[in-house]
Amino acid sequence: MDSEVLEFDIGLGGGSSGRDGDEDAMDISHHVDEEDMVDSPLPVTWGGSGEIYLPEGDLLDLEPYEGMEFESEEAAKAFYNSYARRVGFSTRVSSSRRSRRDGAIIQRQFVCAKEGFRNLNEKRTKDREIKRPRTITRVGCKASLSVKMQDSGKWVVSGFVKEHNHELVPPDQVHCLRSHRQISGPAKTLIDTLQAAGMGPRRIMSALIKEYGGISKVGFTEVDCRNYMRNNRQRSLEGEFQLLLDYLKQMQAENPNFFYAVQGDEDQSTGNVFWADPKARINYTYFGDTVTFDTTYRSNRYRLPFAPFTGVNHHGQPVLFGCAFLINESEASFVWLFKTWLMAMSGRPPVSITTDHDAVIRSAINQVFPETRHRFCKWHIFKKCQEKLSHVFLQHPHFEAEFHKCVNLTESIEEFESCWLSLVDKYELRDHEWLQTIYAARRQWVPVYLRDTFFAEMSITQRSDSMNSYFDGYVNASTNLNQFFKLYEKALESRNEKEVKADYDTMNTSPVLKTPSPMERQASELYTRKLFMRFQEELVGTLTFMASKADDDGEIITYQVSKYGEDHKAYCVKFNVLEMKASCSCQMFEFSGLPCRHVLTVFRVTNVLTLPSHYMLKRWTRNAKSSVMLEERSNDAYTNYLESHTVRYNTLRHEAFKFVDQGAKSLDCYNVAVDALQEAAKKVAVAAKNDGKTTMGNGRIRGNSASDANRANSVSGNHHTSSNQHLSEDDMDKQIRELNNELNFASRKCEVYRANLLSVLKDIEDHKLQLSIKVQNIKISMKDSL
Repeated sequence: MDSEVLEFDIGLGGGSSGRDGDEDAMDISHHVDEEDMVDSPLPVTWGGSGEIYLPEGDLLDLEPYEGMEFESEEAAKAFYNSYARRVGFSTRVSSSRRSRRDGAIIQRQFVCAKEGFRNLNEKRTKDREIKRPRTITRVGCKASLSVKMQDSGKWVVSGFVKEHNHELVPPDQVHCLRSHRQISGPAKTLIDTLQAAGMGPRRIMSALIKEYGGISKVGFTEVDCRNYMRNNRQRSLEGEFQLLLDYLKQMQAENPNFFYAVQGDEDQSTGNVFWADPKARINYTYFGDTVTFDTTYRSNRYRLPFAPFTGVNHHGQPVLFGCAFLINESEASFVWLFKTWLMAMSGRPPVSITTDHDAVIRSAINQVFPETRHRFCKWHIFKKCQEKLSHVFLQHPHFEAEFHKCVNLTESIEEFESCWLSLVDKYELRDHEWLQTIYAARRQWVPVYLRDTFFAEMSITQRSDSMNSYFDGYVNASTNLNQFFKLYEKALESRNEKEVKADYDTMNTSPVLKTPSPMERQASELYTRKLFMRFQEELVGTLTFMASKADDDGEIITYQVSKYGEDHKAYCVKFNVLEMKASCSCQMFEFSGLPCRHVLTVFRVTNVLTLPSHYMLKRWTRNAKSSVMLEERSNDAYTNYLESHTVRYNTLRHEAFKFVDQGAKSLDCYNVAVDALQEAAKKVAVAAKNDGKTTMGNGRIRGNSASDANRANSVSGNHHTSSNQHLSEDDMDKQIRELNNELNFASRKCEVYRANLLSVLKDIEDHKLQLSIKVQNIKISMKDSL
């Protein structure tokens, strides 16, 4: 079966007499190497009239013979091709002769496609590597038909060779031969209709086979259908590309902060395009820590990759960072796109980026974002798994659940590796090529390898909401460029309304608290509503967990946290008491930005009453888009007393435990410890009466007071220096205490003023947000009324 023959040369010379003379003709050979041929059907239009010439009547069953006459060259060509179809071979043009007088063709030779031999030593192939060698199809077959023009204008057979030196193709396969693969007019019409409805080549071919009653009666292959659809797309794009540019130019004229770029020259009929509106660029400054680049949106009518950049806002909703149309998906296109997008986003790369599993995209990201953590979308890999392993899914109903468990529920790299090997061995898939490919890339999609990086997801097993969801319900298989921007603007408007609604709910409704914990109340007033609900799940979940101390090195305390009765499945939490920082082996905070129930359990048993400020990521709070930096100071204003008390409590208890351990070692140590405690109790009672004369700083012991005193002494001025030399030690201590008290009083006043100022600023921000919501609601109501 051969599909690599040259299309017929359909050029037609004018008919005139006296063109047989050798002295007035020149030979033209038609040499073609299979490597240069495109797998597409022959044109179905022959001759200048635009009509298909088909043999009629008795010619359909005739065999060529010398002296046989035809009205035109096209008639001879069509007859020989029809004969070839009946016999079972493909044809092509081998050589032609033109008149020296006016260049008109006066002789043609049509040959079997297997005529001659491939020239492997040509200069054009000698110095270049052939990446995908084609099979050898030429075997030196001599079968041919030669025709020449007579003075009368008719064409006559001057030579015919019938015998072939190879096997002929059976009737049920002859439609695969190149010269017999023709897309007829009715077939084109049907393809155009189905393509407009969003159907792909495979489904269109199924419809054609059903319509015509078999593949052999269709007359062409799926590859031919795909190529025809591709050419349709290209013609359509050339017509609508200017509409796209006009739209982008108009948007930029209306707002100079609207960014767009075209790869190459704007005067070209097509090219790669990127754009980002002002809102997308501003959103990136707030939520650009993690990004999803999605190339799965395609309009099947044109198969033009529409690729949005999206992220996640403070309500957990998808948010747009820019869009692109890519004419091709080459590495150079992606490199240009990523560089252009980065420029539009002020040159600040994200912490992490999620894309489809694609080697070309990975290479481009490594070039443009070398410091960004790149992740393949796990959901797309699971979807591909259903396709690549469909036979396994059918034969083994439990395989899918075991595969998901292996990927999502393993707690360590060692556990995943062991589980994976066990799985592929159990189902005899160790040599499966696709599984080997995704296993080699496991560090870029299996959660256990990615938990140490922020991806803004609420759990390890969650599918990112931003992946393939921003334009769902708007862009679909039948969307063309002319329709796209209307739907694009509708999608943006809908997403904006949903964010305004979430802002309104956060600001104007109070969540139901499920515990008396000050930490829960604190979180309810800082987090957005959706994020608070997620935090509340973790906080309530601590009630079923217990924490036991496993190690204490004096600075870091290690706890084993597990559910009651499930000690075998414990999480390791390391807690730095002085810095109030805890890290868990589940790495939920690193992955999602929310503290896990295991860390919250440790906070509960160590009497940490409020959430330390470094666990409140601004991007998850209701002030995420505030221009005033409130995230730390407002937390301090709200939790200053509780948090400082908690730190003091935990620090003292930590020191007391060490003191008790030492004091209980012997009776002598015990007696000394008791005396020391009694003496310390008296001093603490005196200090409590004086209310702060020997203040301990937030988590600092003794040394702070001394250093404060030294600083106060140095500020008192040079004129005190000489007099201090004559003061007694008691007088100097008294003076230091007075200055220290004044400094503490001034500090407390400053703290009150700062808290009041922050409260005012926060009220201003809340008022601004409420006004923004009212304005948006008015716009929406006005639009609905229109």
